[in-house]
Amino acid sequence: MPIQSLSDEQHAFVETIRDFARRECGTREQRDALTEGGREPHNQELYERIAELGWLGVAIPERYGGSGGGAVDLCLLCEEFARGQIPMSFFGVSMITAGAVGRFGSEELKQEILGGVARGRVQAIAMSEPEAGSDVGNLSCRAERTNGGYVINGQKTWITAAHAADHILLVCRTKRTESKHHGLSMLAVPTDADGLDVHGIETMGGREVNDVFFTDCRVPAEQLVGEQDHGWTQLMAGLNYERLIIAAQALGMAQRAFEDVLAYVKERRQFGRPIGSFQVLRHRIADLAAEIEATRLLVYDTAMRVDANPGAMFPREASMAKLKATEVAKQATLEGMQMMGGYGYAVEYDMEHQVRTAVVTTIYGGTSEIQRDIIAKTLGL
Repeated sequence: MPIQSLSDEQHAFVETIRDFARRECGTREQRDALTEGGREPHNQELYERIAELGWLGVAIPERYGGSGGGAVDLCLLCEEFARGQIPMSFFGVSMITAGAVGRFGSEELKQEILGGVARGRVQAIAMSEPEAGSDVGNLSCRAERTNGGYVINGQKTWITAAHAADHILLVCRTKRTESKHHGLSMLAVPTDADGLDVHGIETMGGREVNDVFFTDCRVPAEQLVGEQDHGWTQLMAGLNYERLIIAAQALGMAQRAFEDVLAYVKERRQFGRPIGSFQVLRHRIADLAAEIEATRLLVYDTAMRVDANPGAMFPREASMAKLKATEVAKQATLEGMQMMGGYGYAVEYDMEHQVRTAVVTTIYGGTSEIQRDIIAKTLGL
């Protein structure tokens, strides 16, 4: 966000996060120690320390232990923890889950889940299945209503943070109708429930995502979030918020890659002078700087719209922000690797890890292709 647009309180918030990042994970050695050499993208001990500072509740209402901030405040935190490479990768999905529960959950679930996020507990949301990725409505994981609750059977896949979460917000089928979008429901399933099994999926980014299997998994009726069979409408109400969170994270990734490669081209010498003095690299750096600044304006303009009208949906703006920010993050890291040459490819440097982290942002939370399709639909195409 343009620095002149920040309030004094927001400016201090950003500076405090940056100072924390420099102290706690400012060196490669510190980051490796916190992440088992990059394998674990989330450090729970550090995460709980951050919770004690009150940051995780920045956009959670005060009655649930937060500070009651808005979308701009949340984006500032998401951008800065990505920029500072603070290993708190499960915060975004925890806030996405909290957002759905905050909009539609019972008071008891709000106290448990929103309060849990503010205290440093991880939450997860389960939508994708082996045959339902971009086609989210094509779900088959089923919950049958029984006396006093639901019995769940089926599989979810690519579920971020399921292995570390207290609850999984399950989007499942409770009724089969002619419309695949009708008959879906949301259930907050405790991860210690009988019949729930989590199996990790090895990825380029380390231990992030999981297969989740439900076998006669029983949960009480009180775990229903919102109305039975109306989960699709509830899900759509939160996807724009999800895309804004991902956009802010991707913006932070892009900014960090830019800063790292800028420092490198100023120091690396070839042919008797810094490589950043050659026009081909100067122009690449200039183009990246312009792209990142334009992306920042787009992301925070969307966040300010959300704060100005919290009940509205902004499908075009949120999809534009997610599309632009994630594609720019991918561009910044790939160009950073190219400009650093062999050093960009070497594990000794951070850039190769940044590439692996950024590329997947164009896939999760709705692929870039899906975002383009949404934008096109809002334009009448």
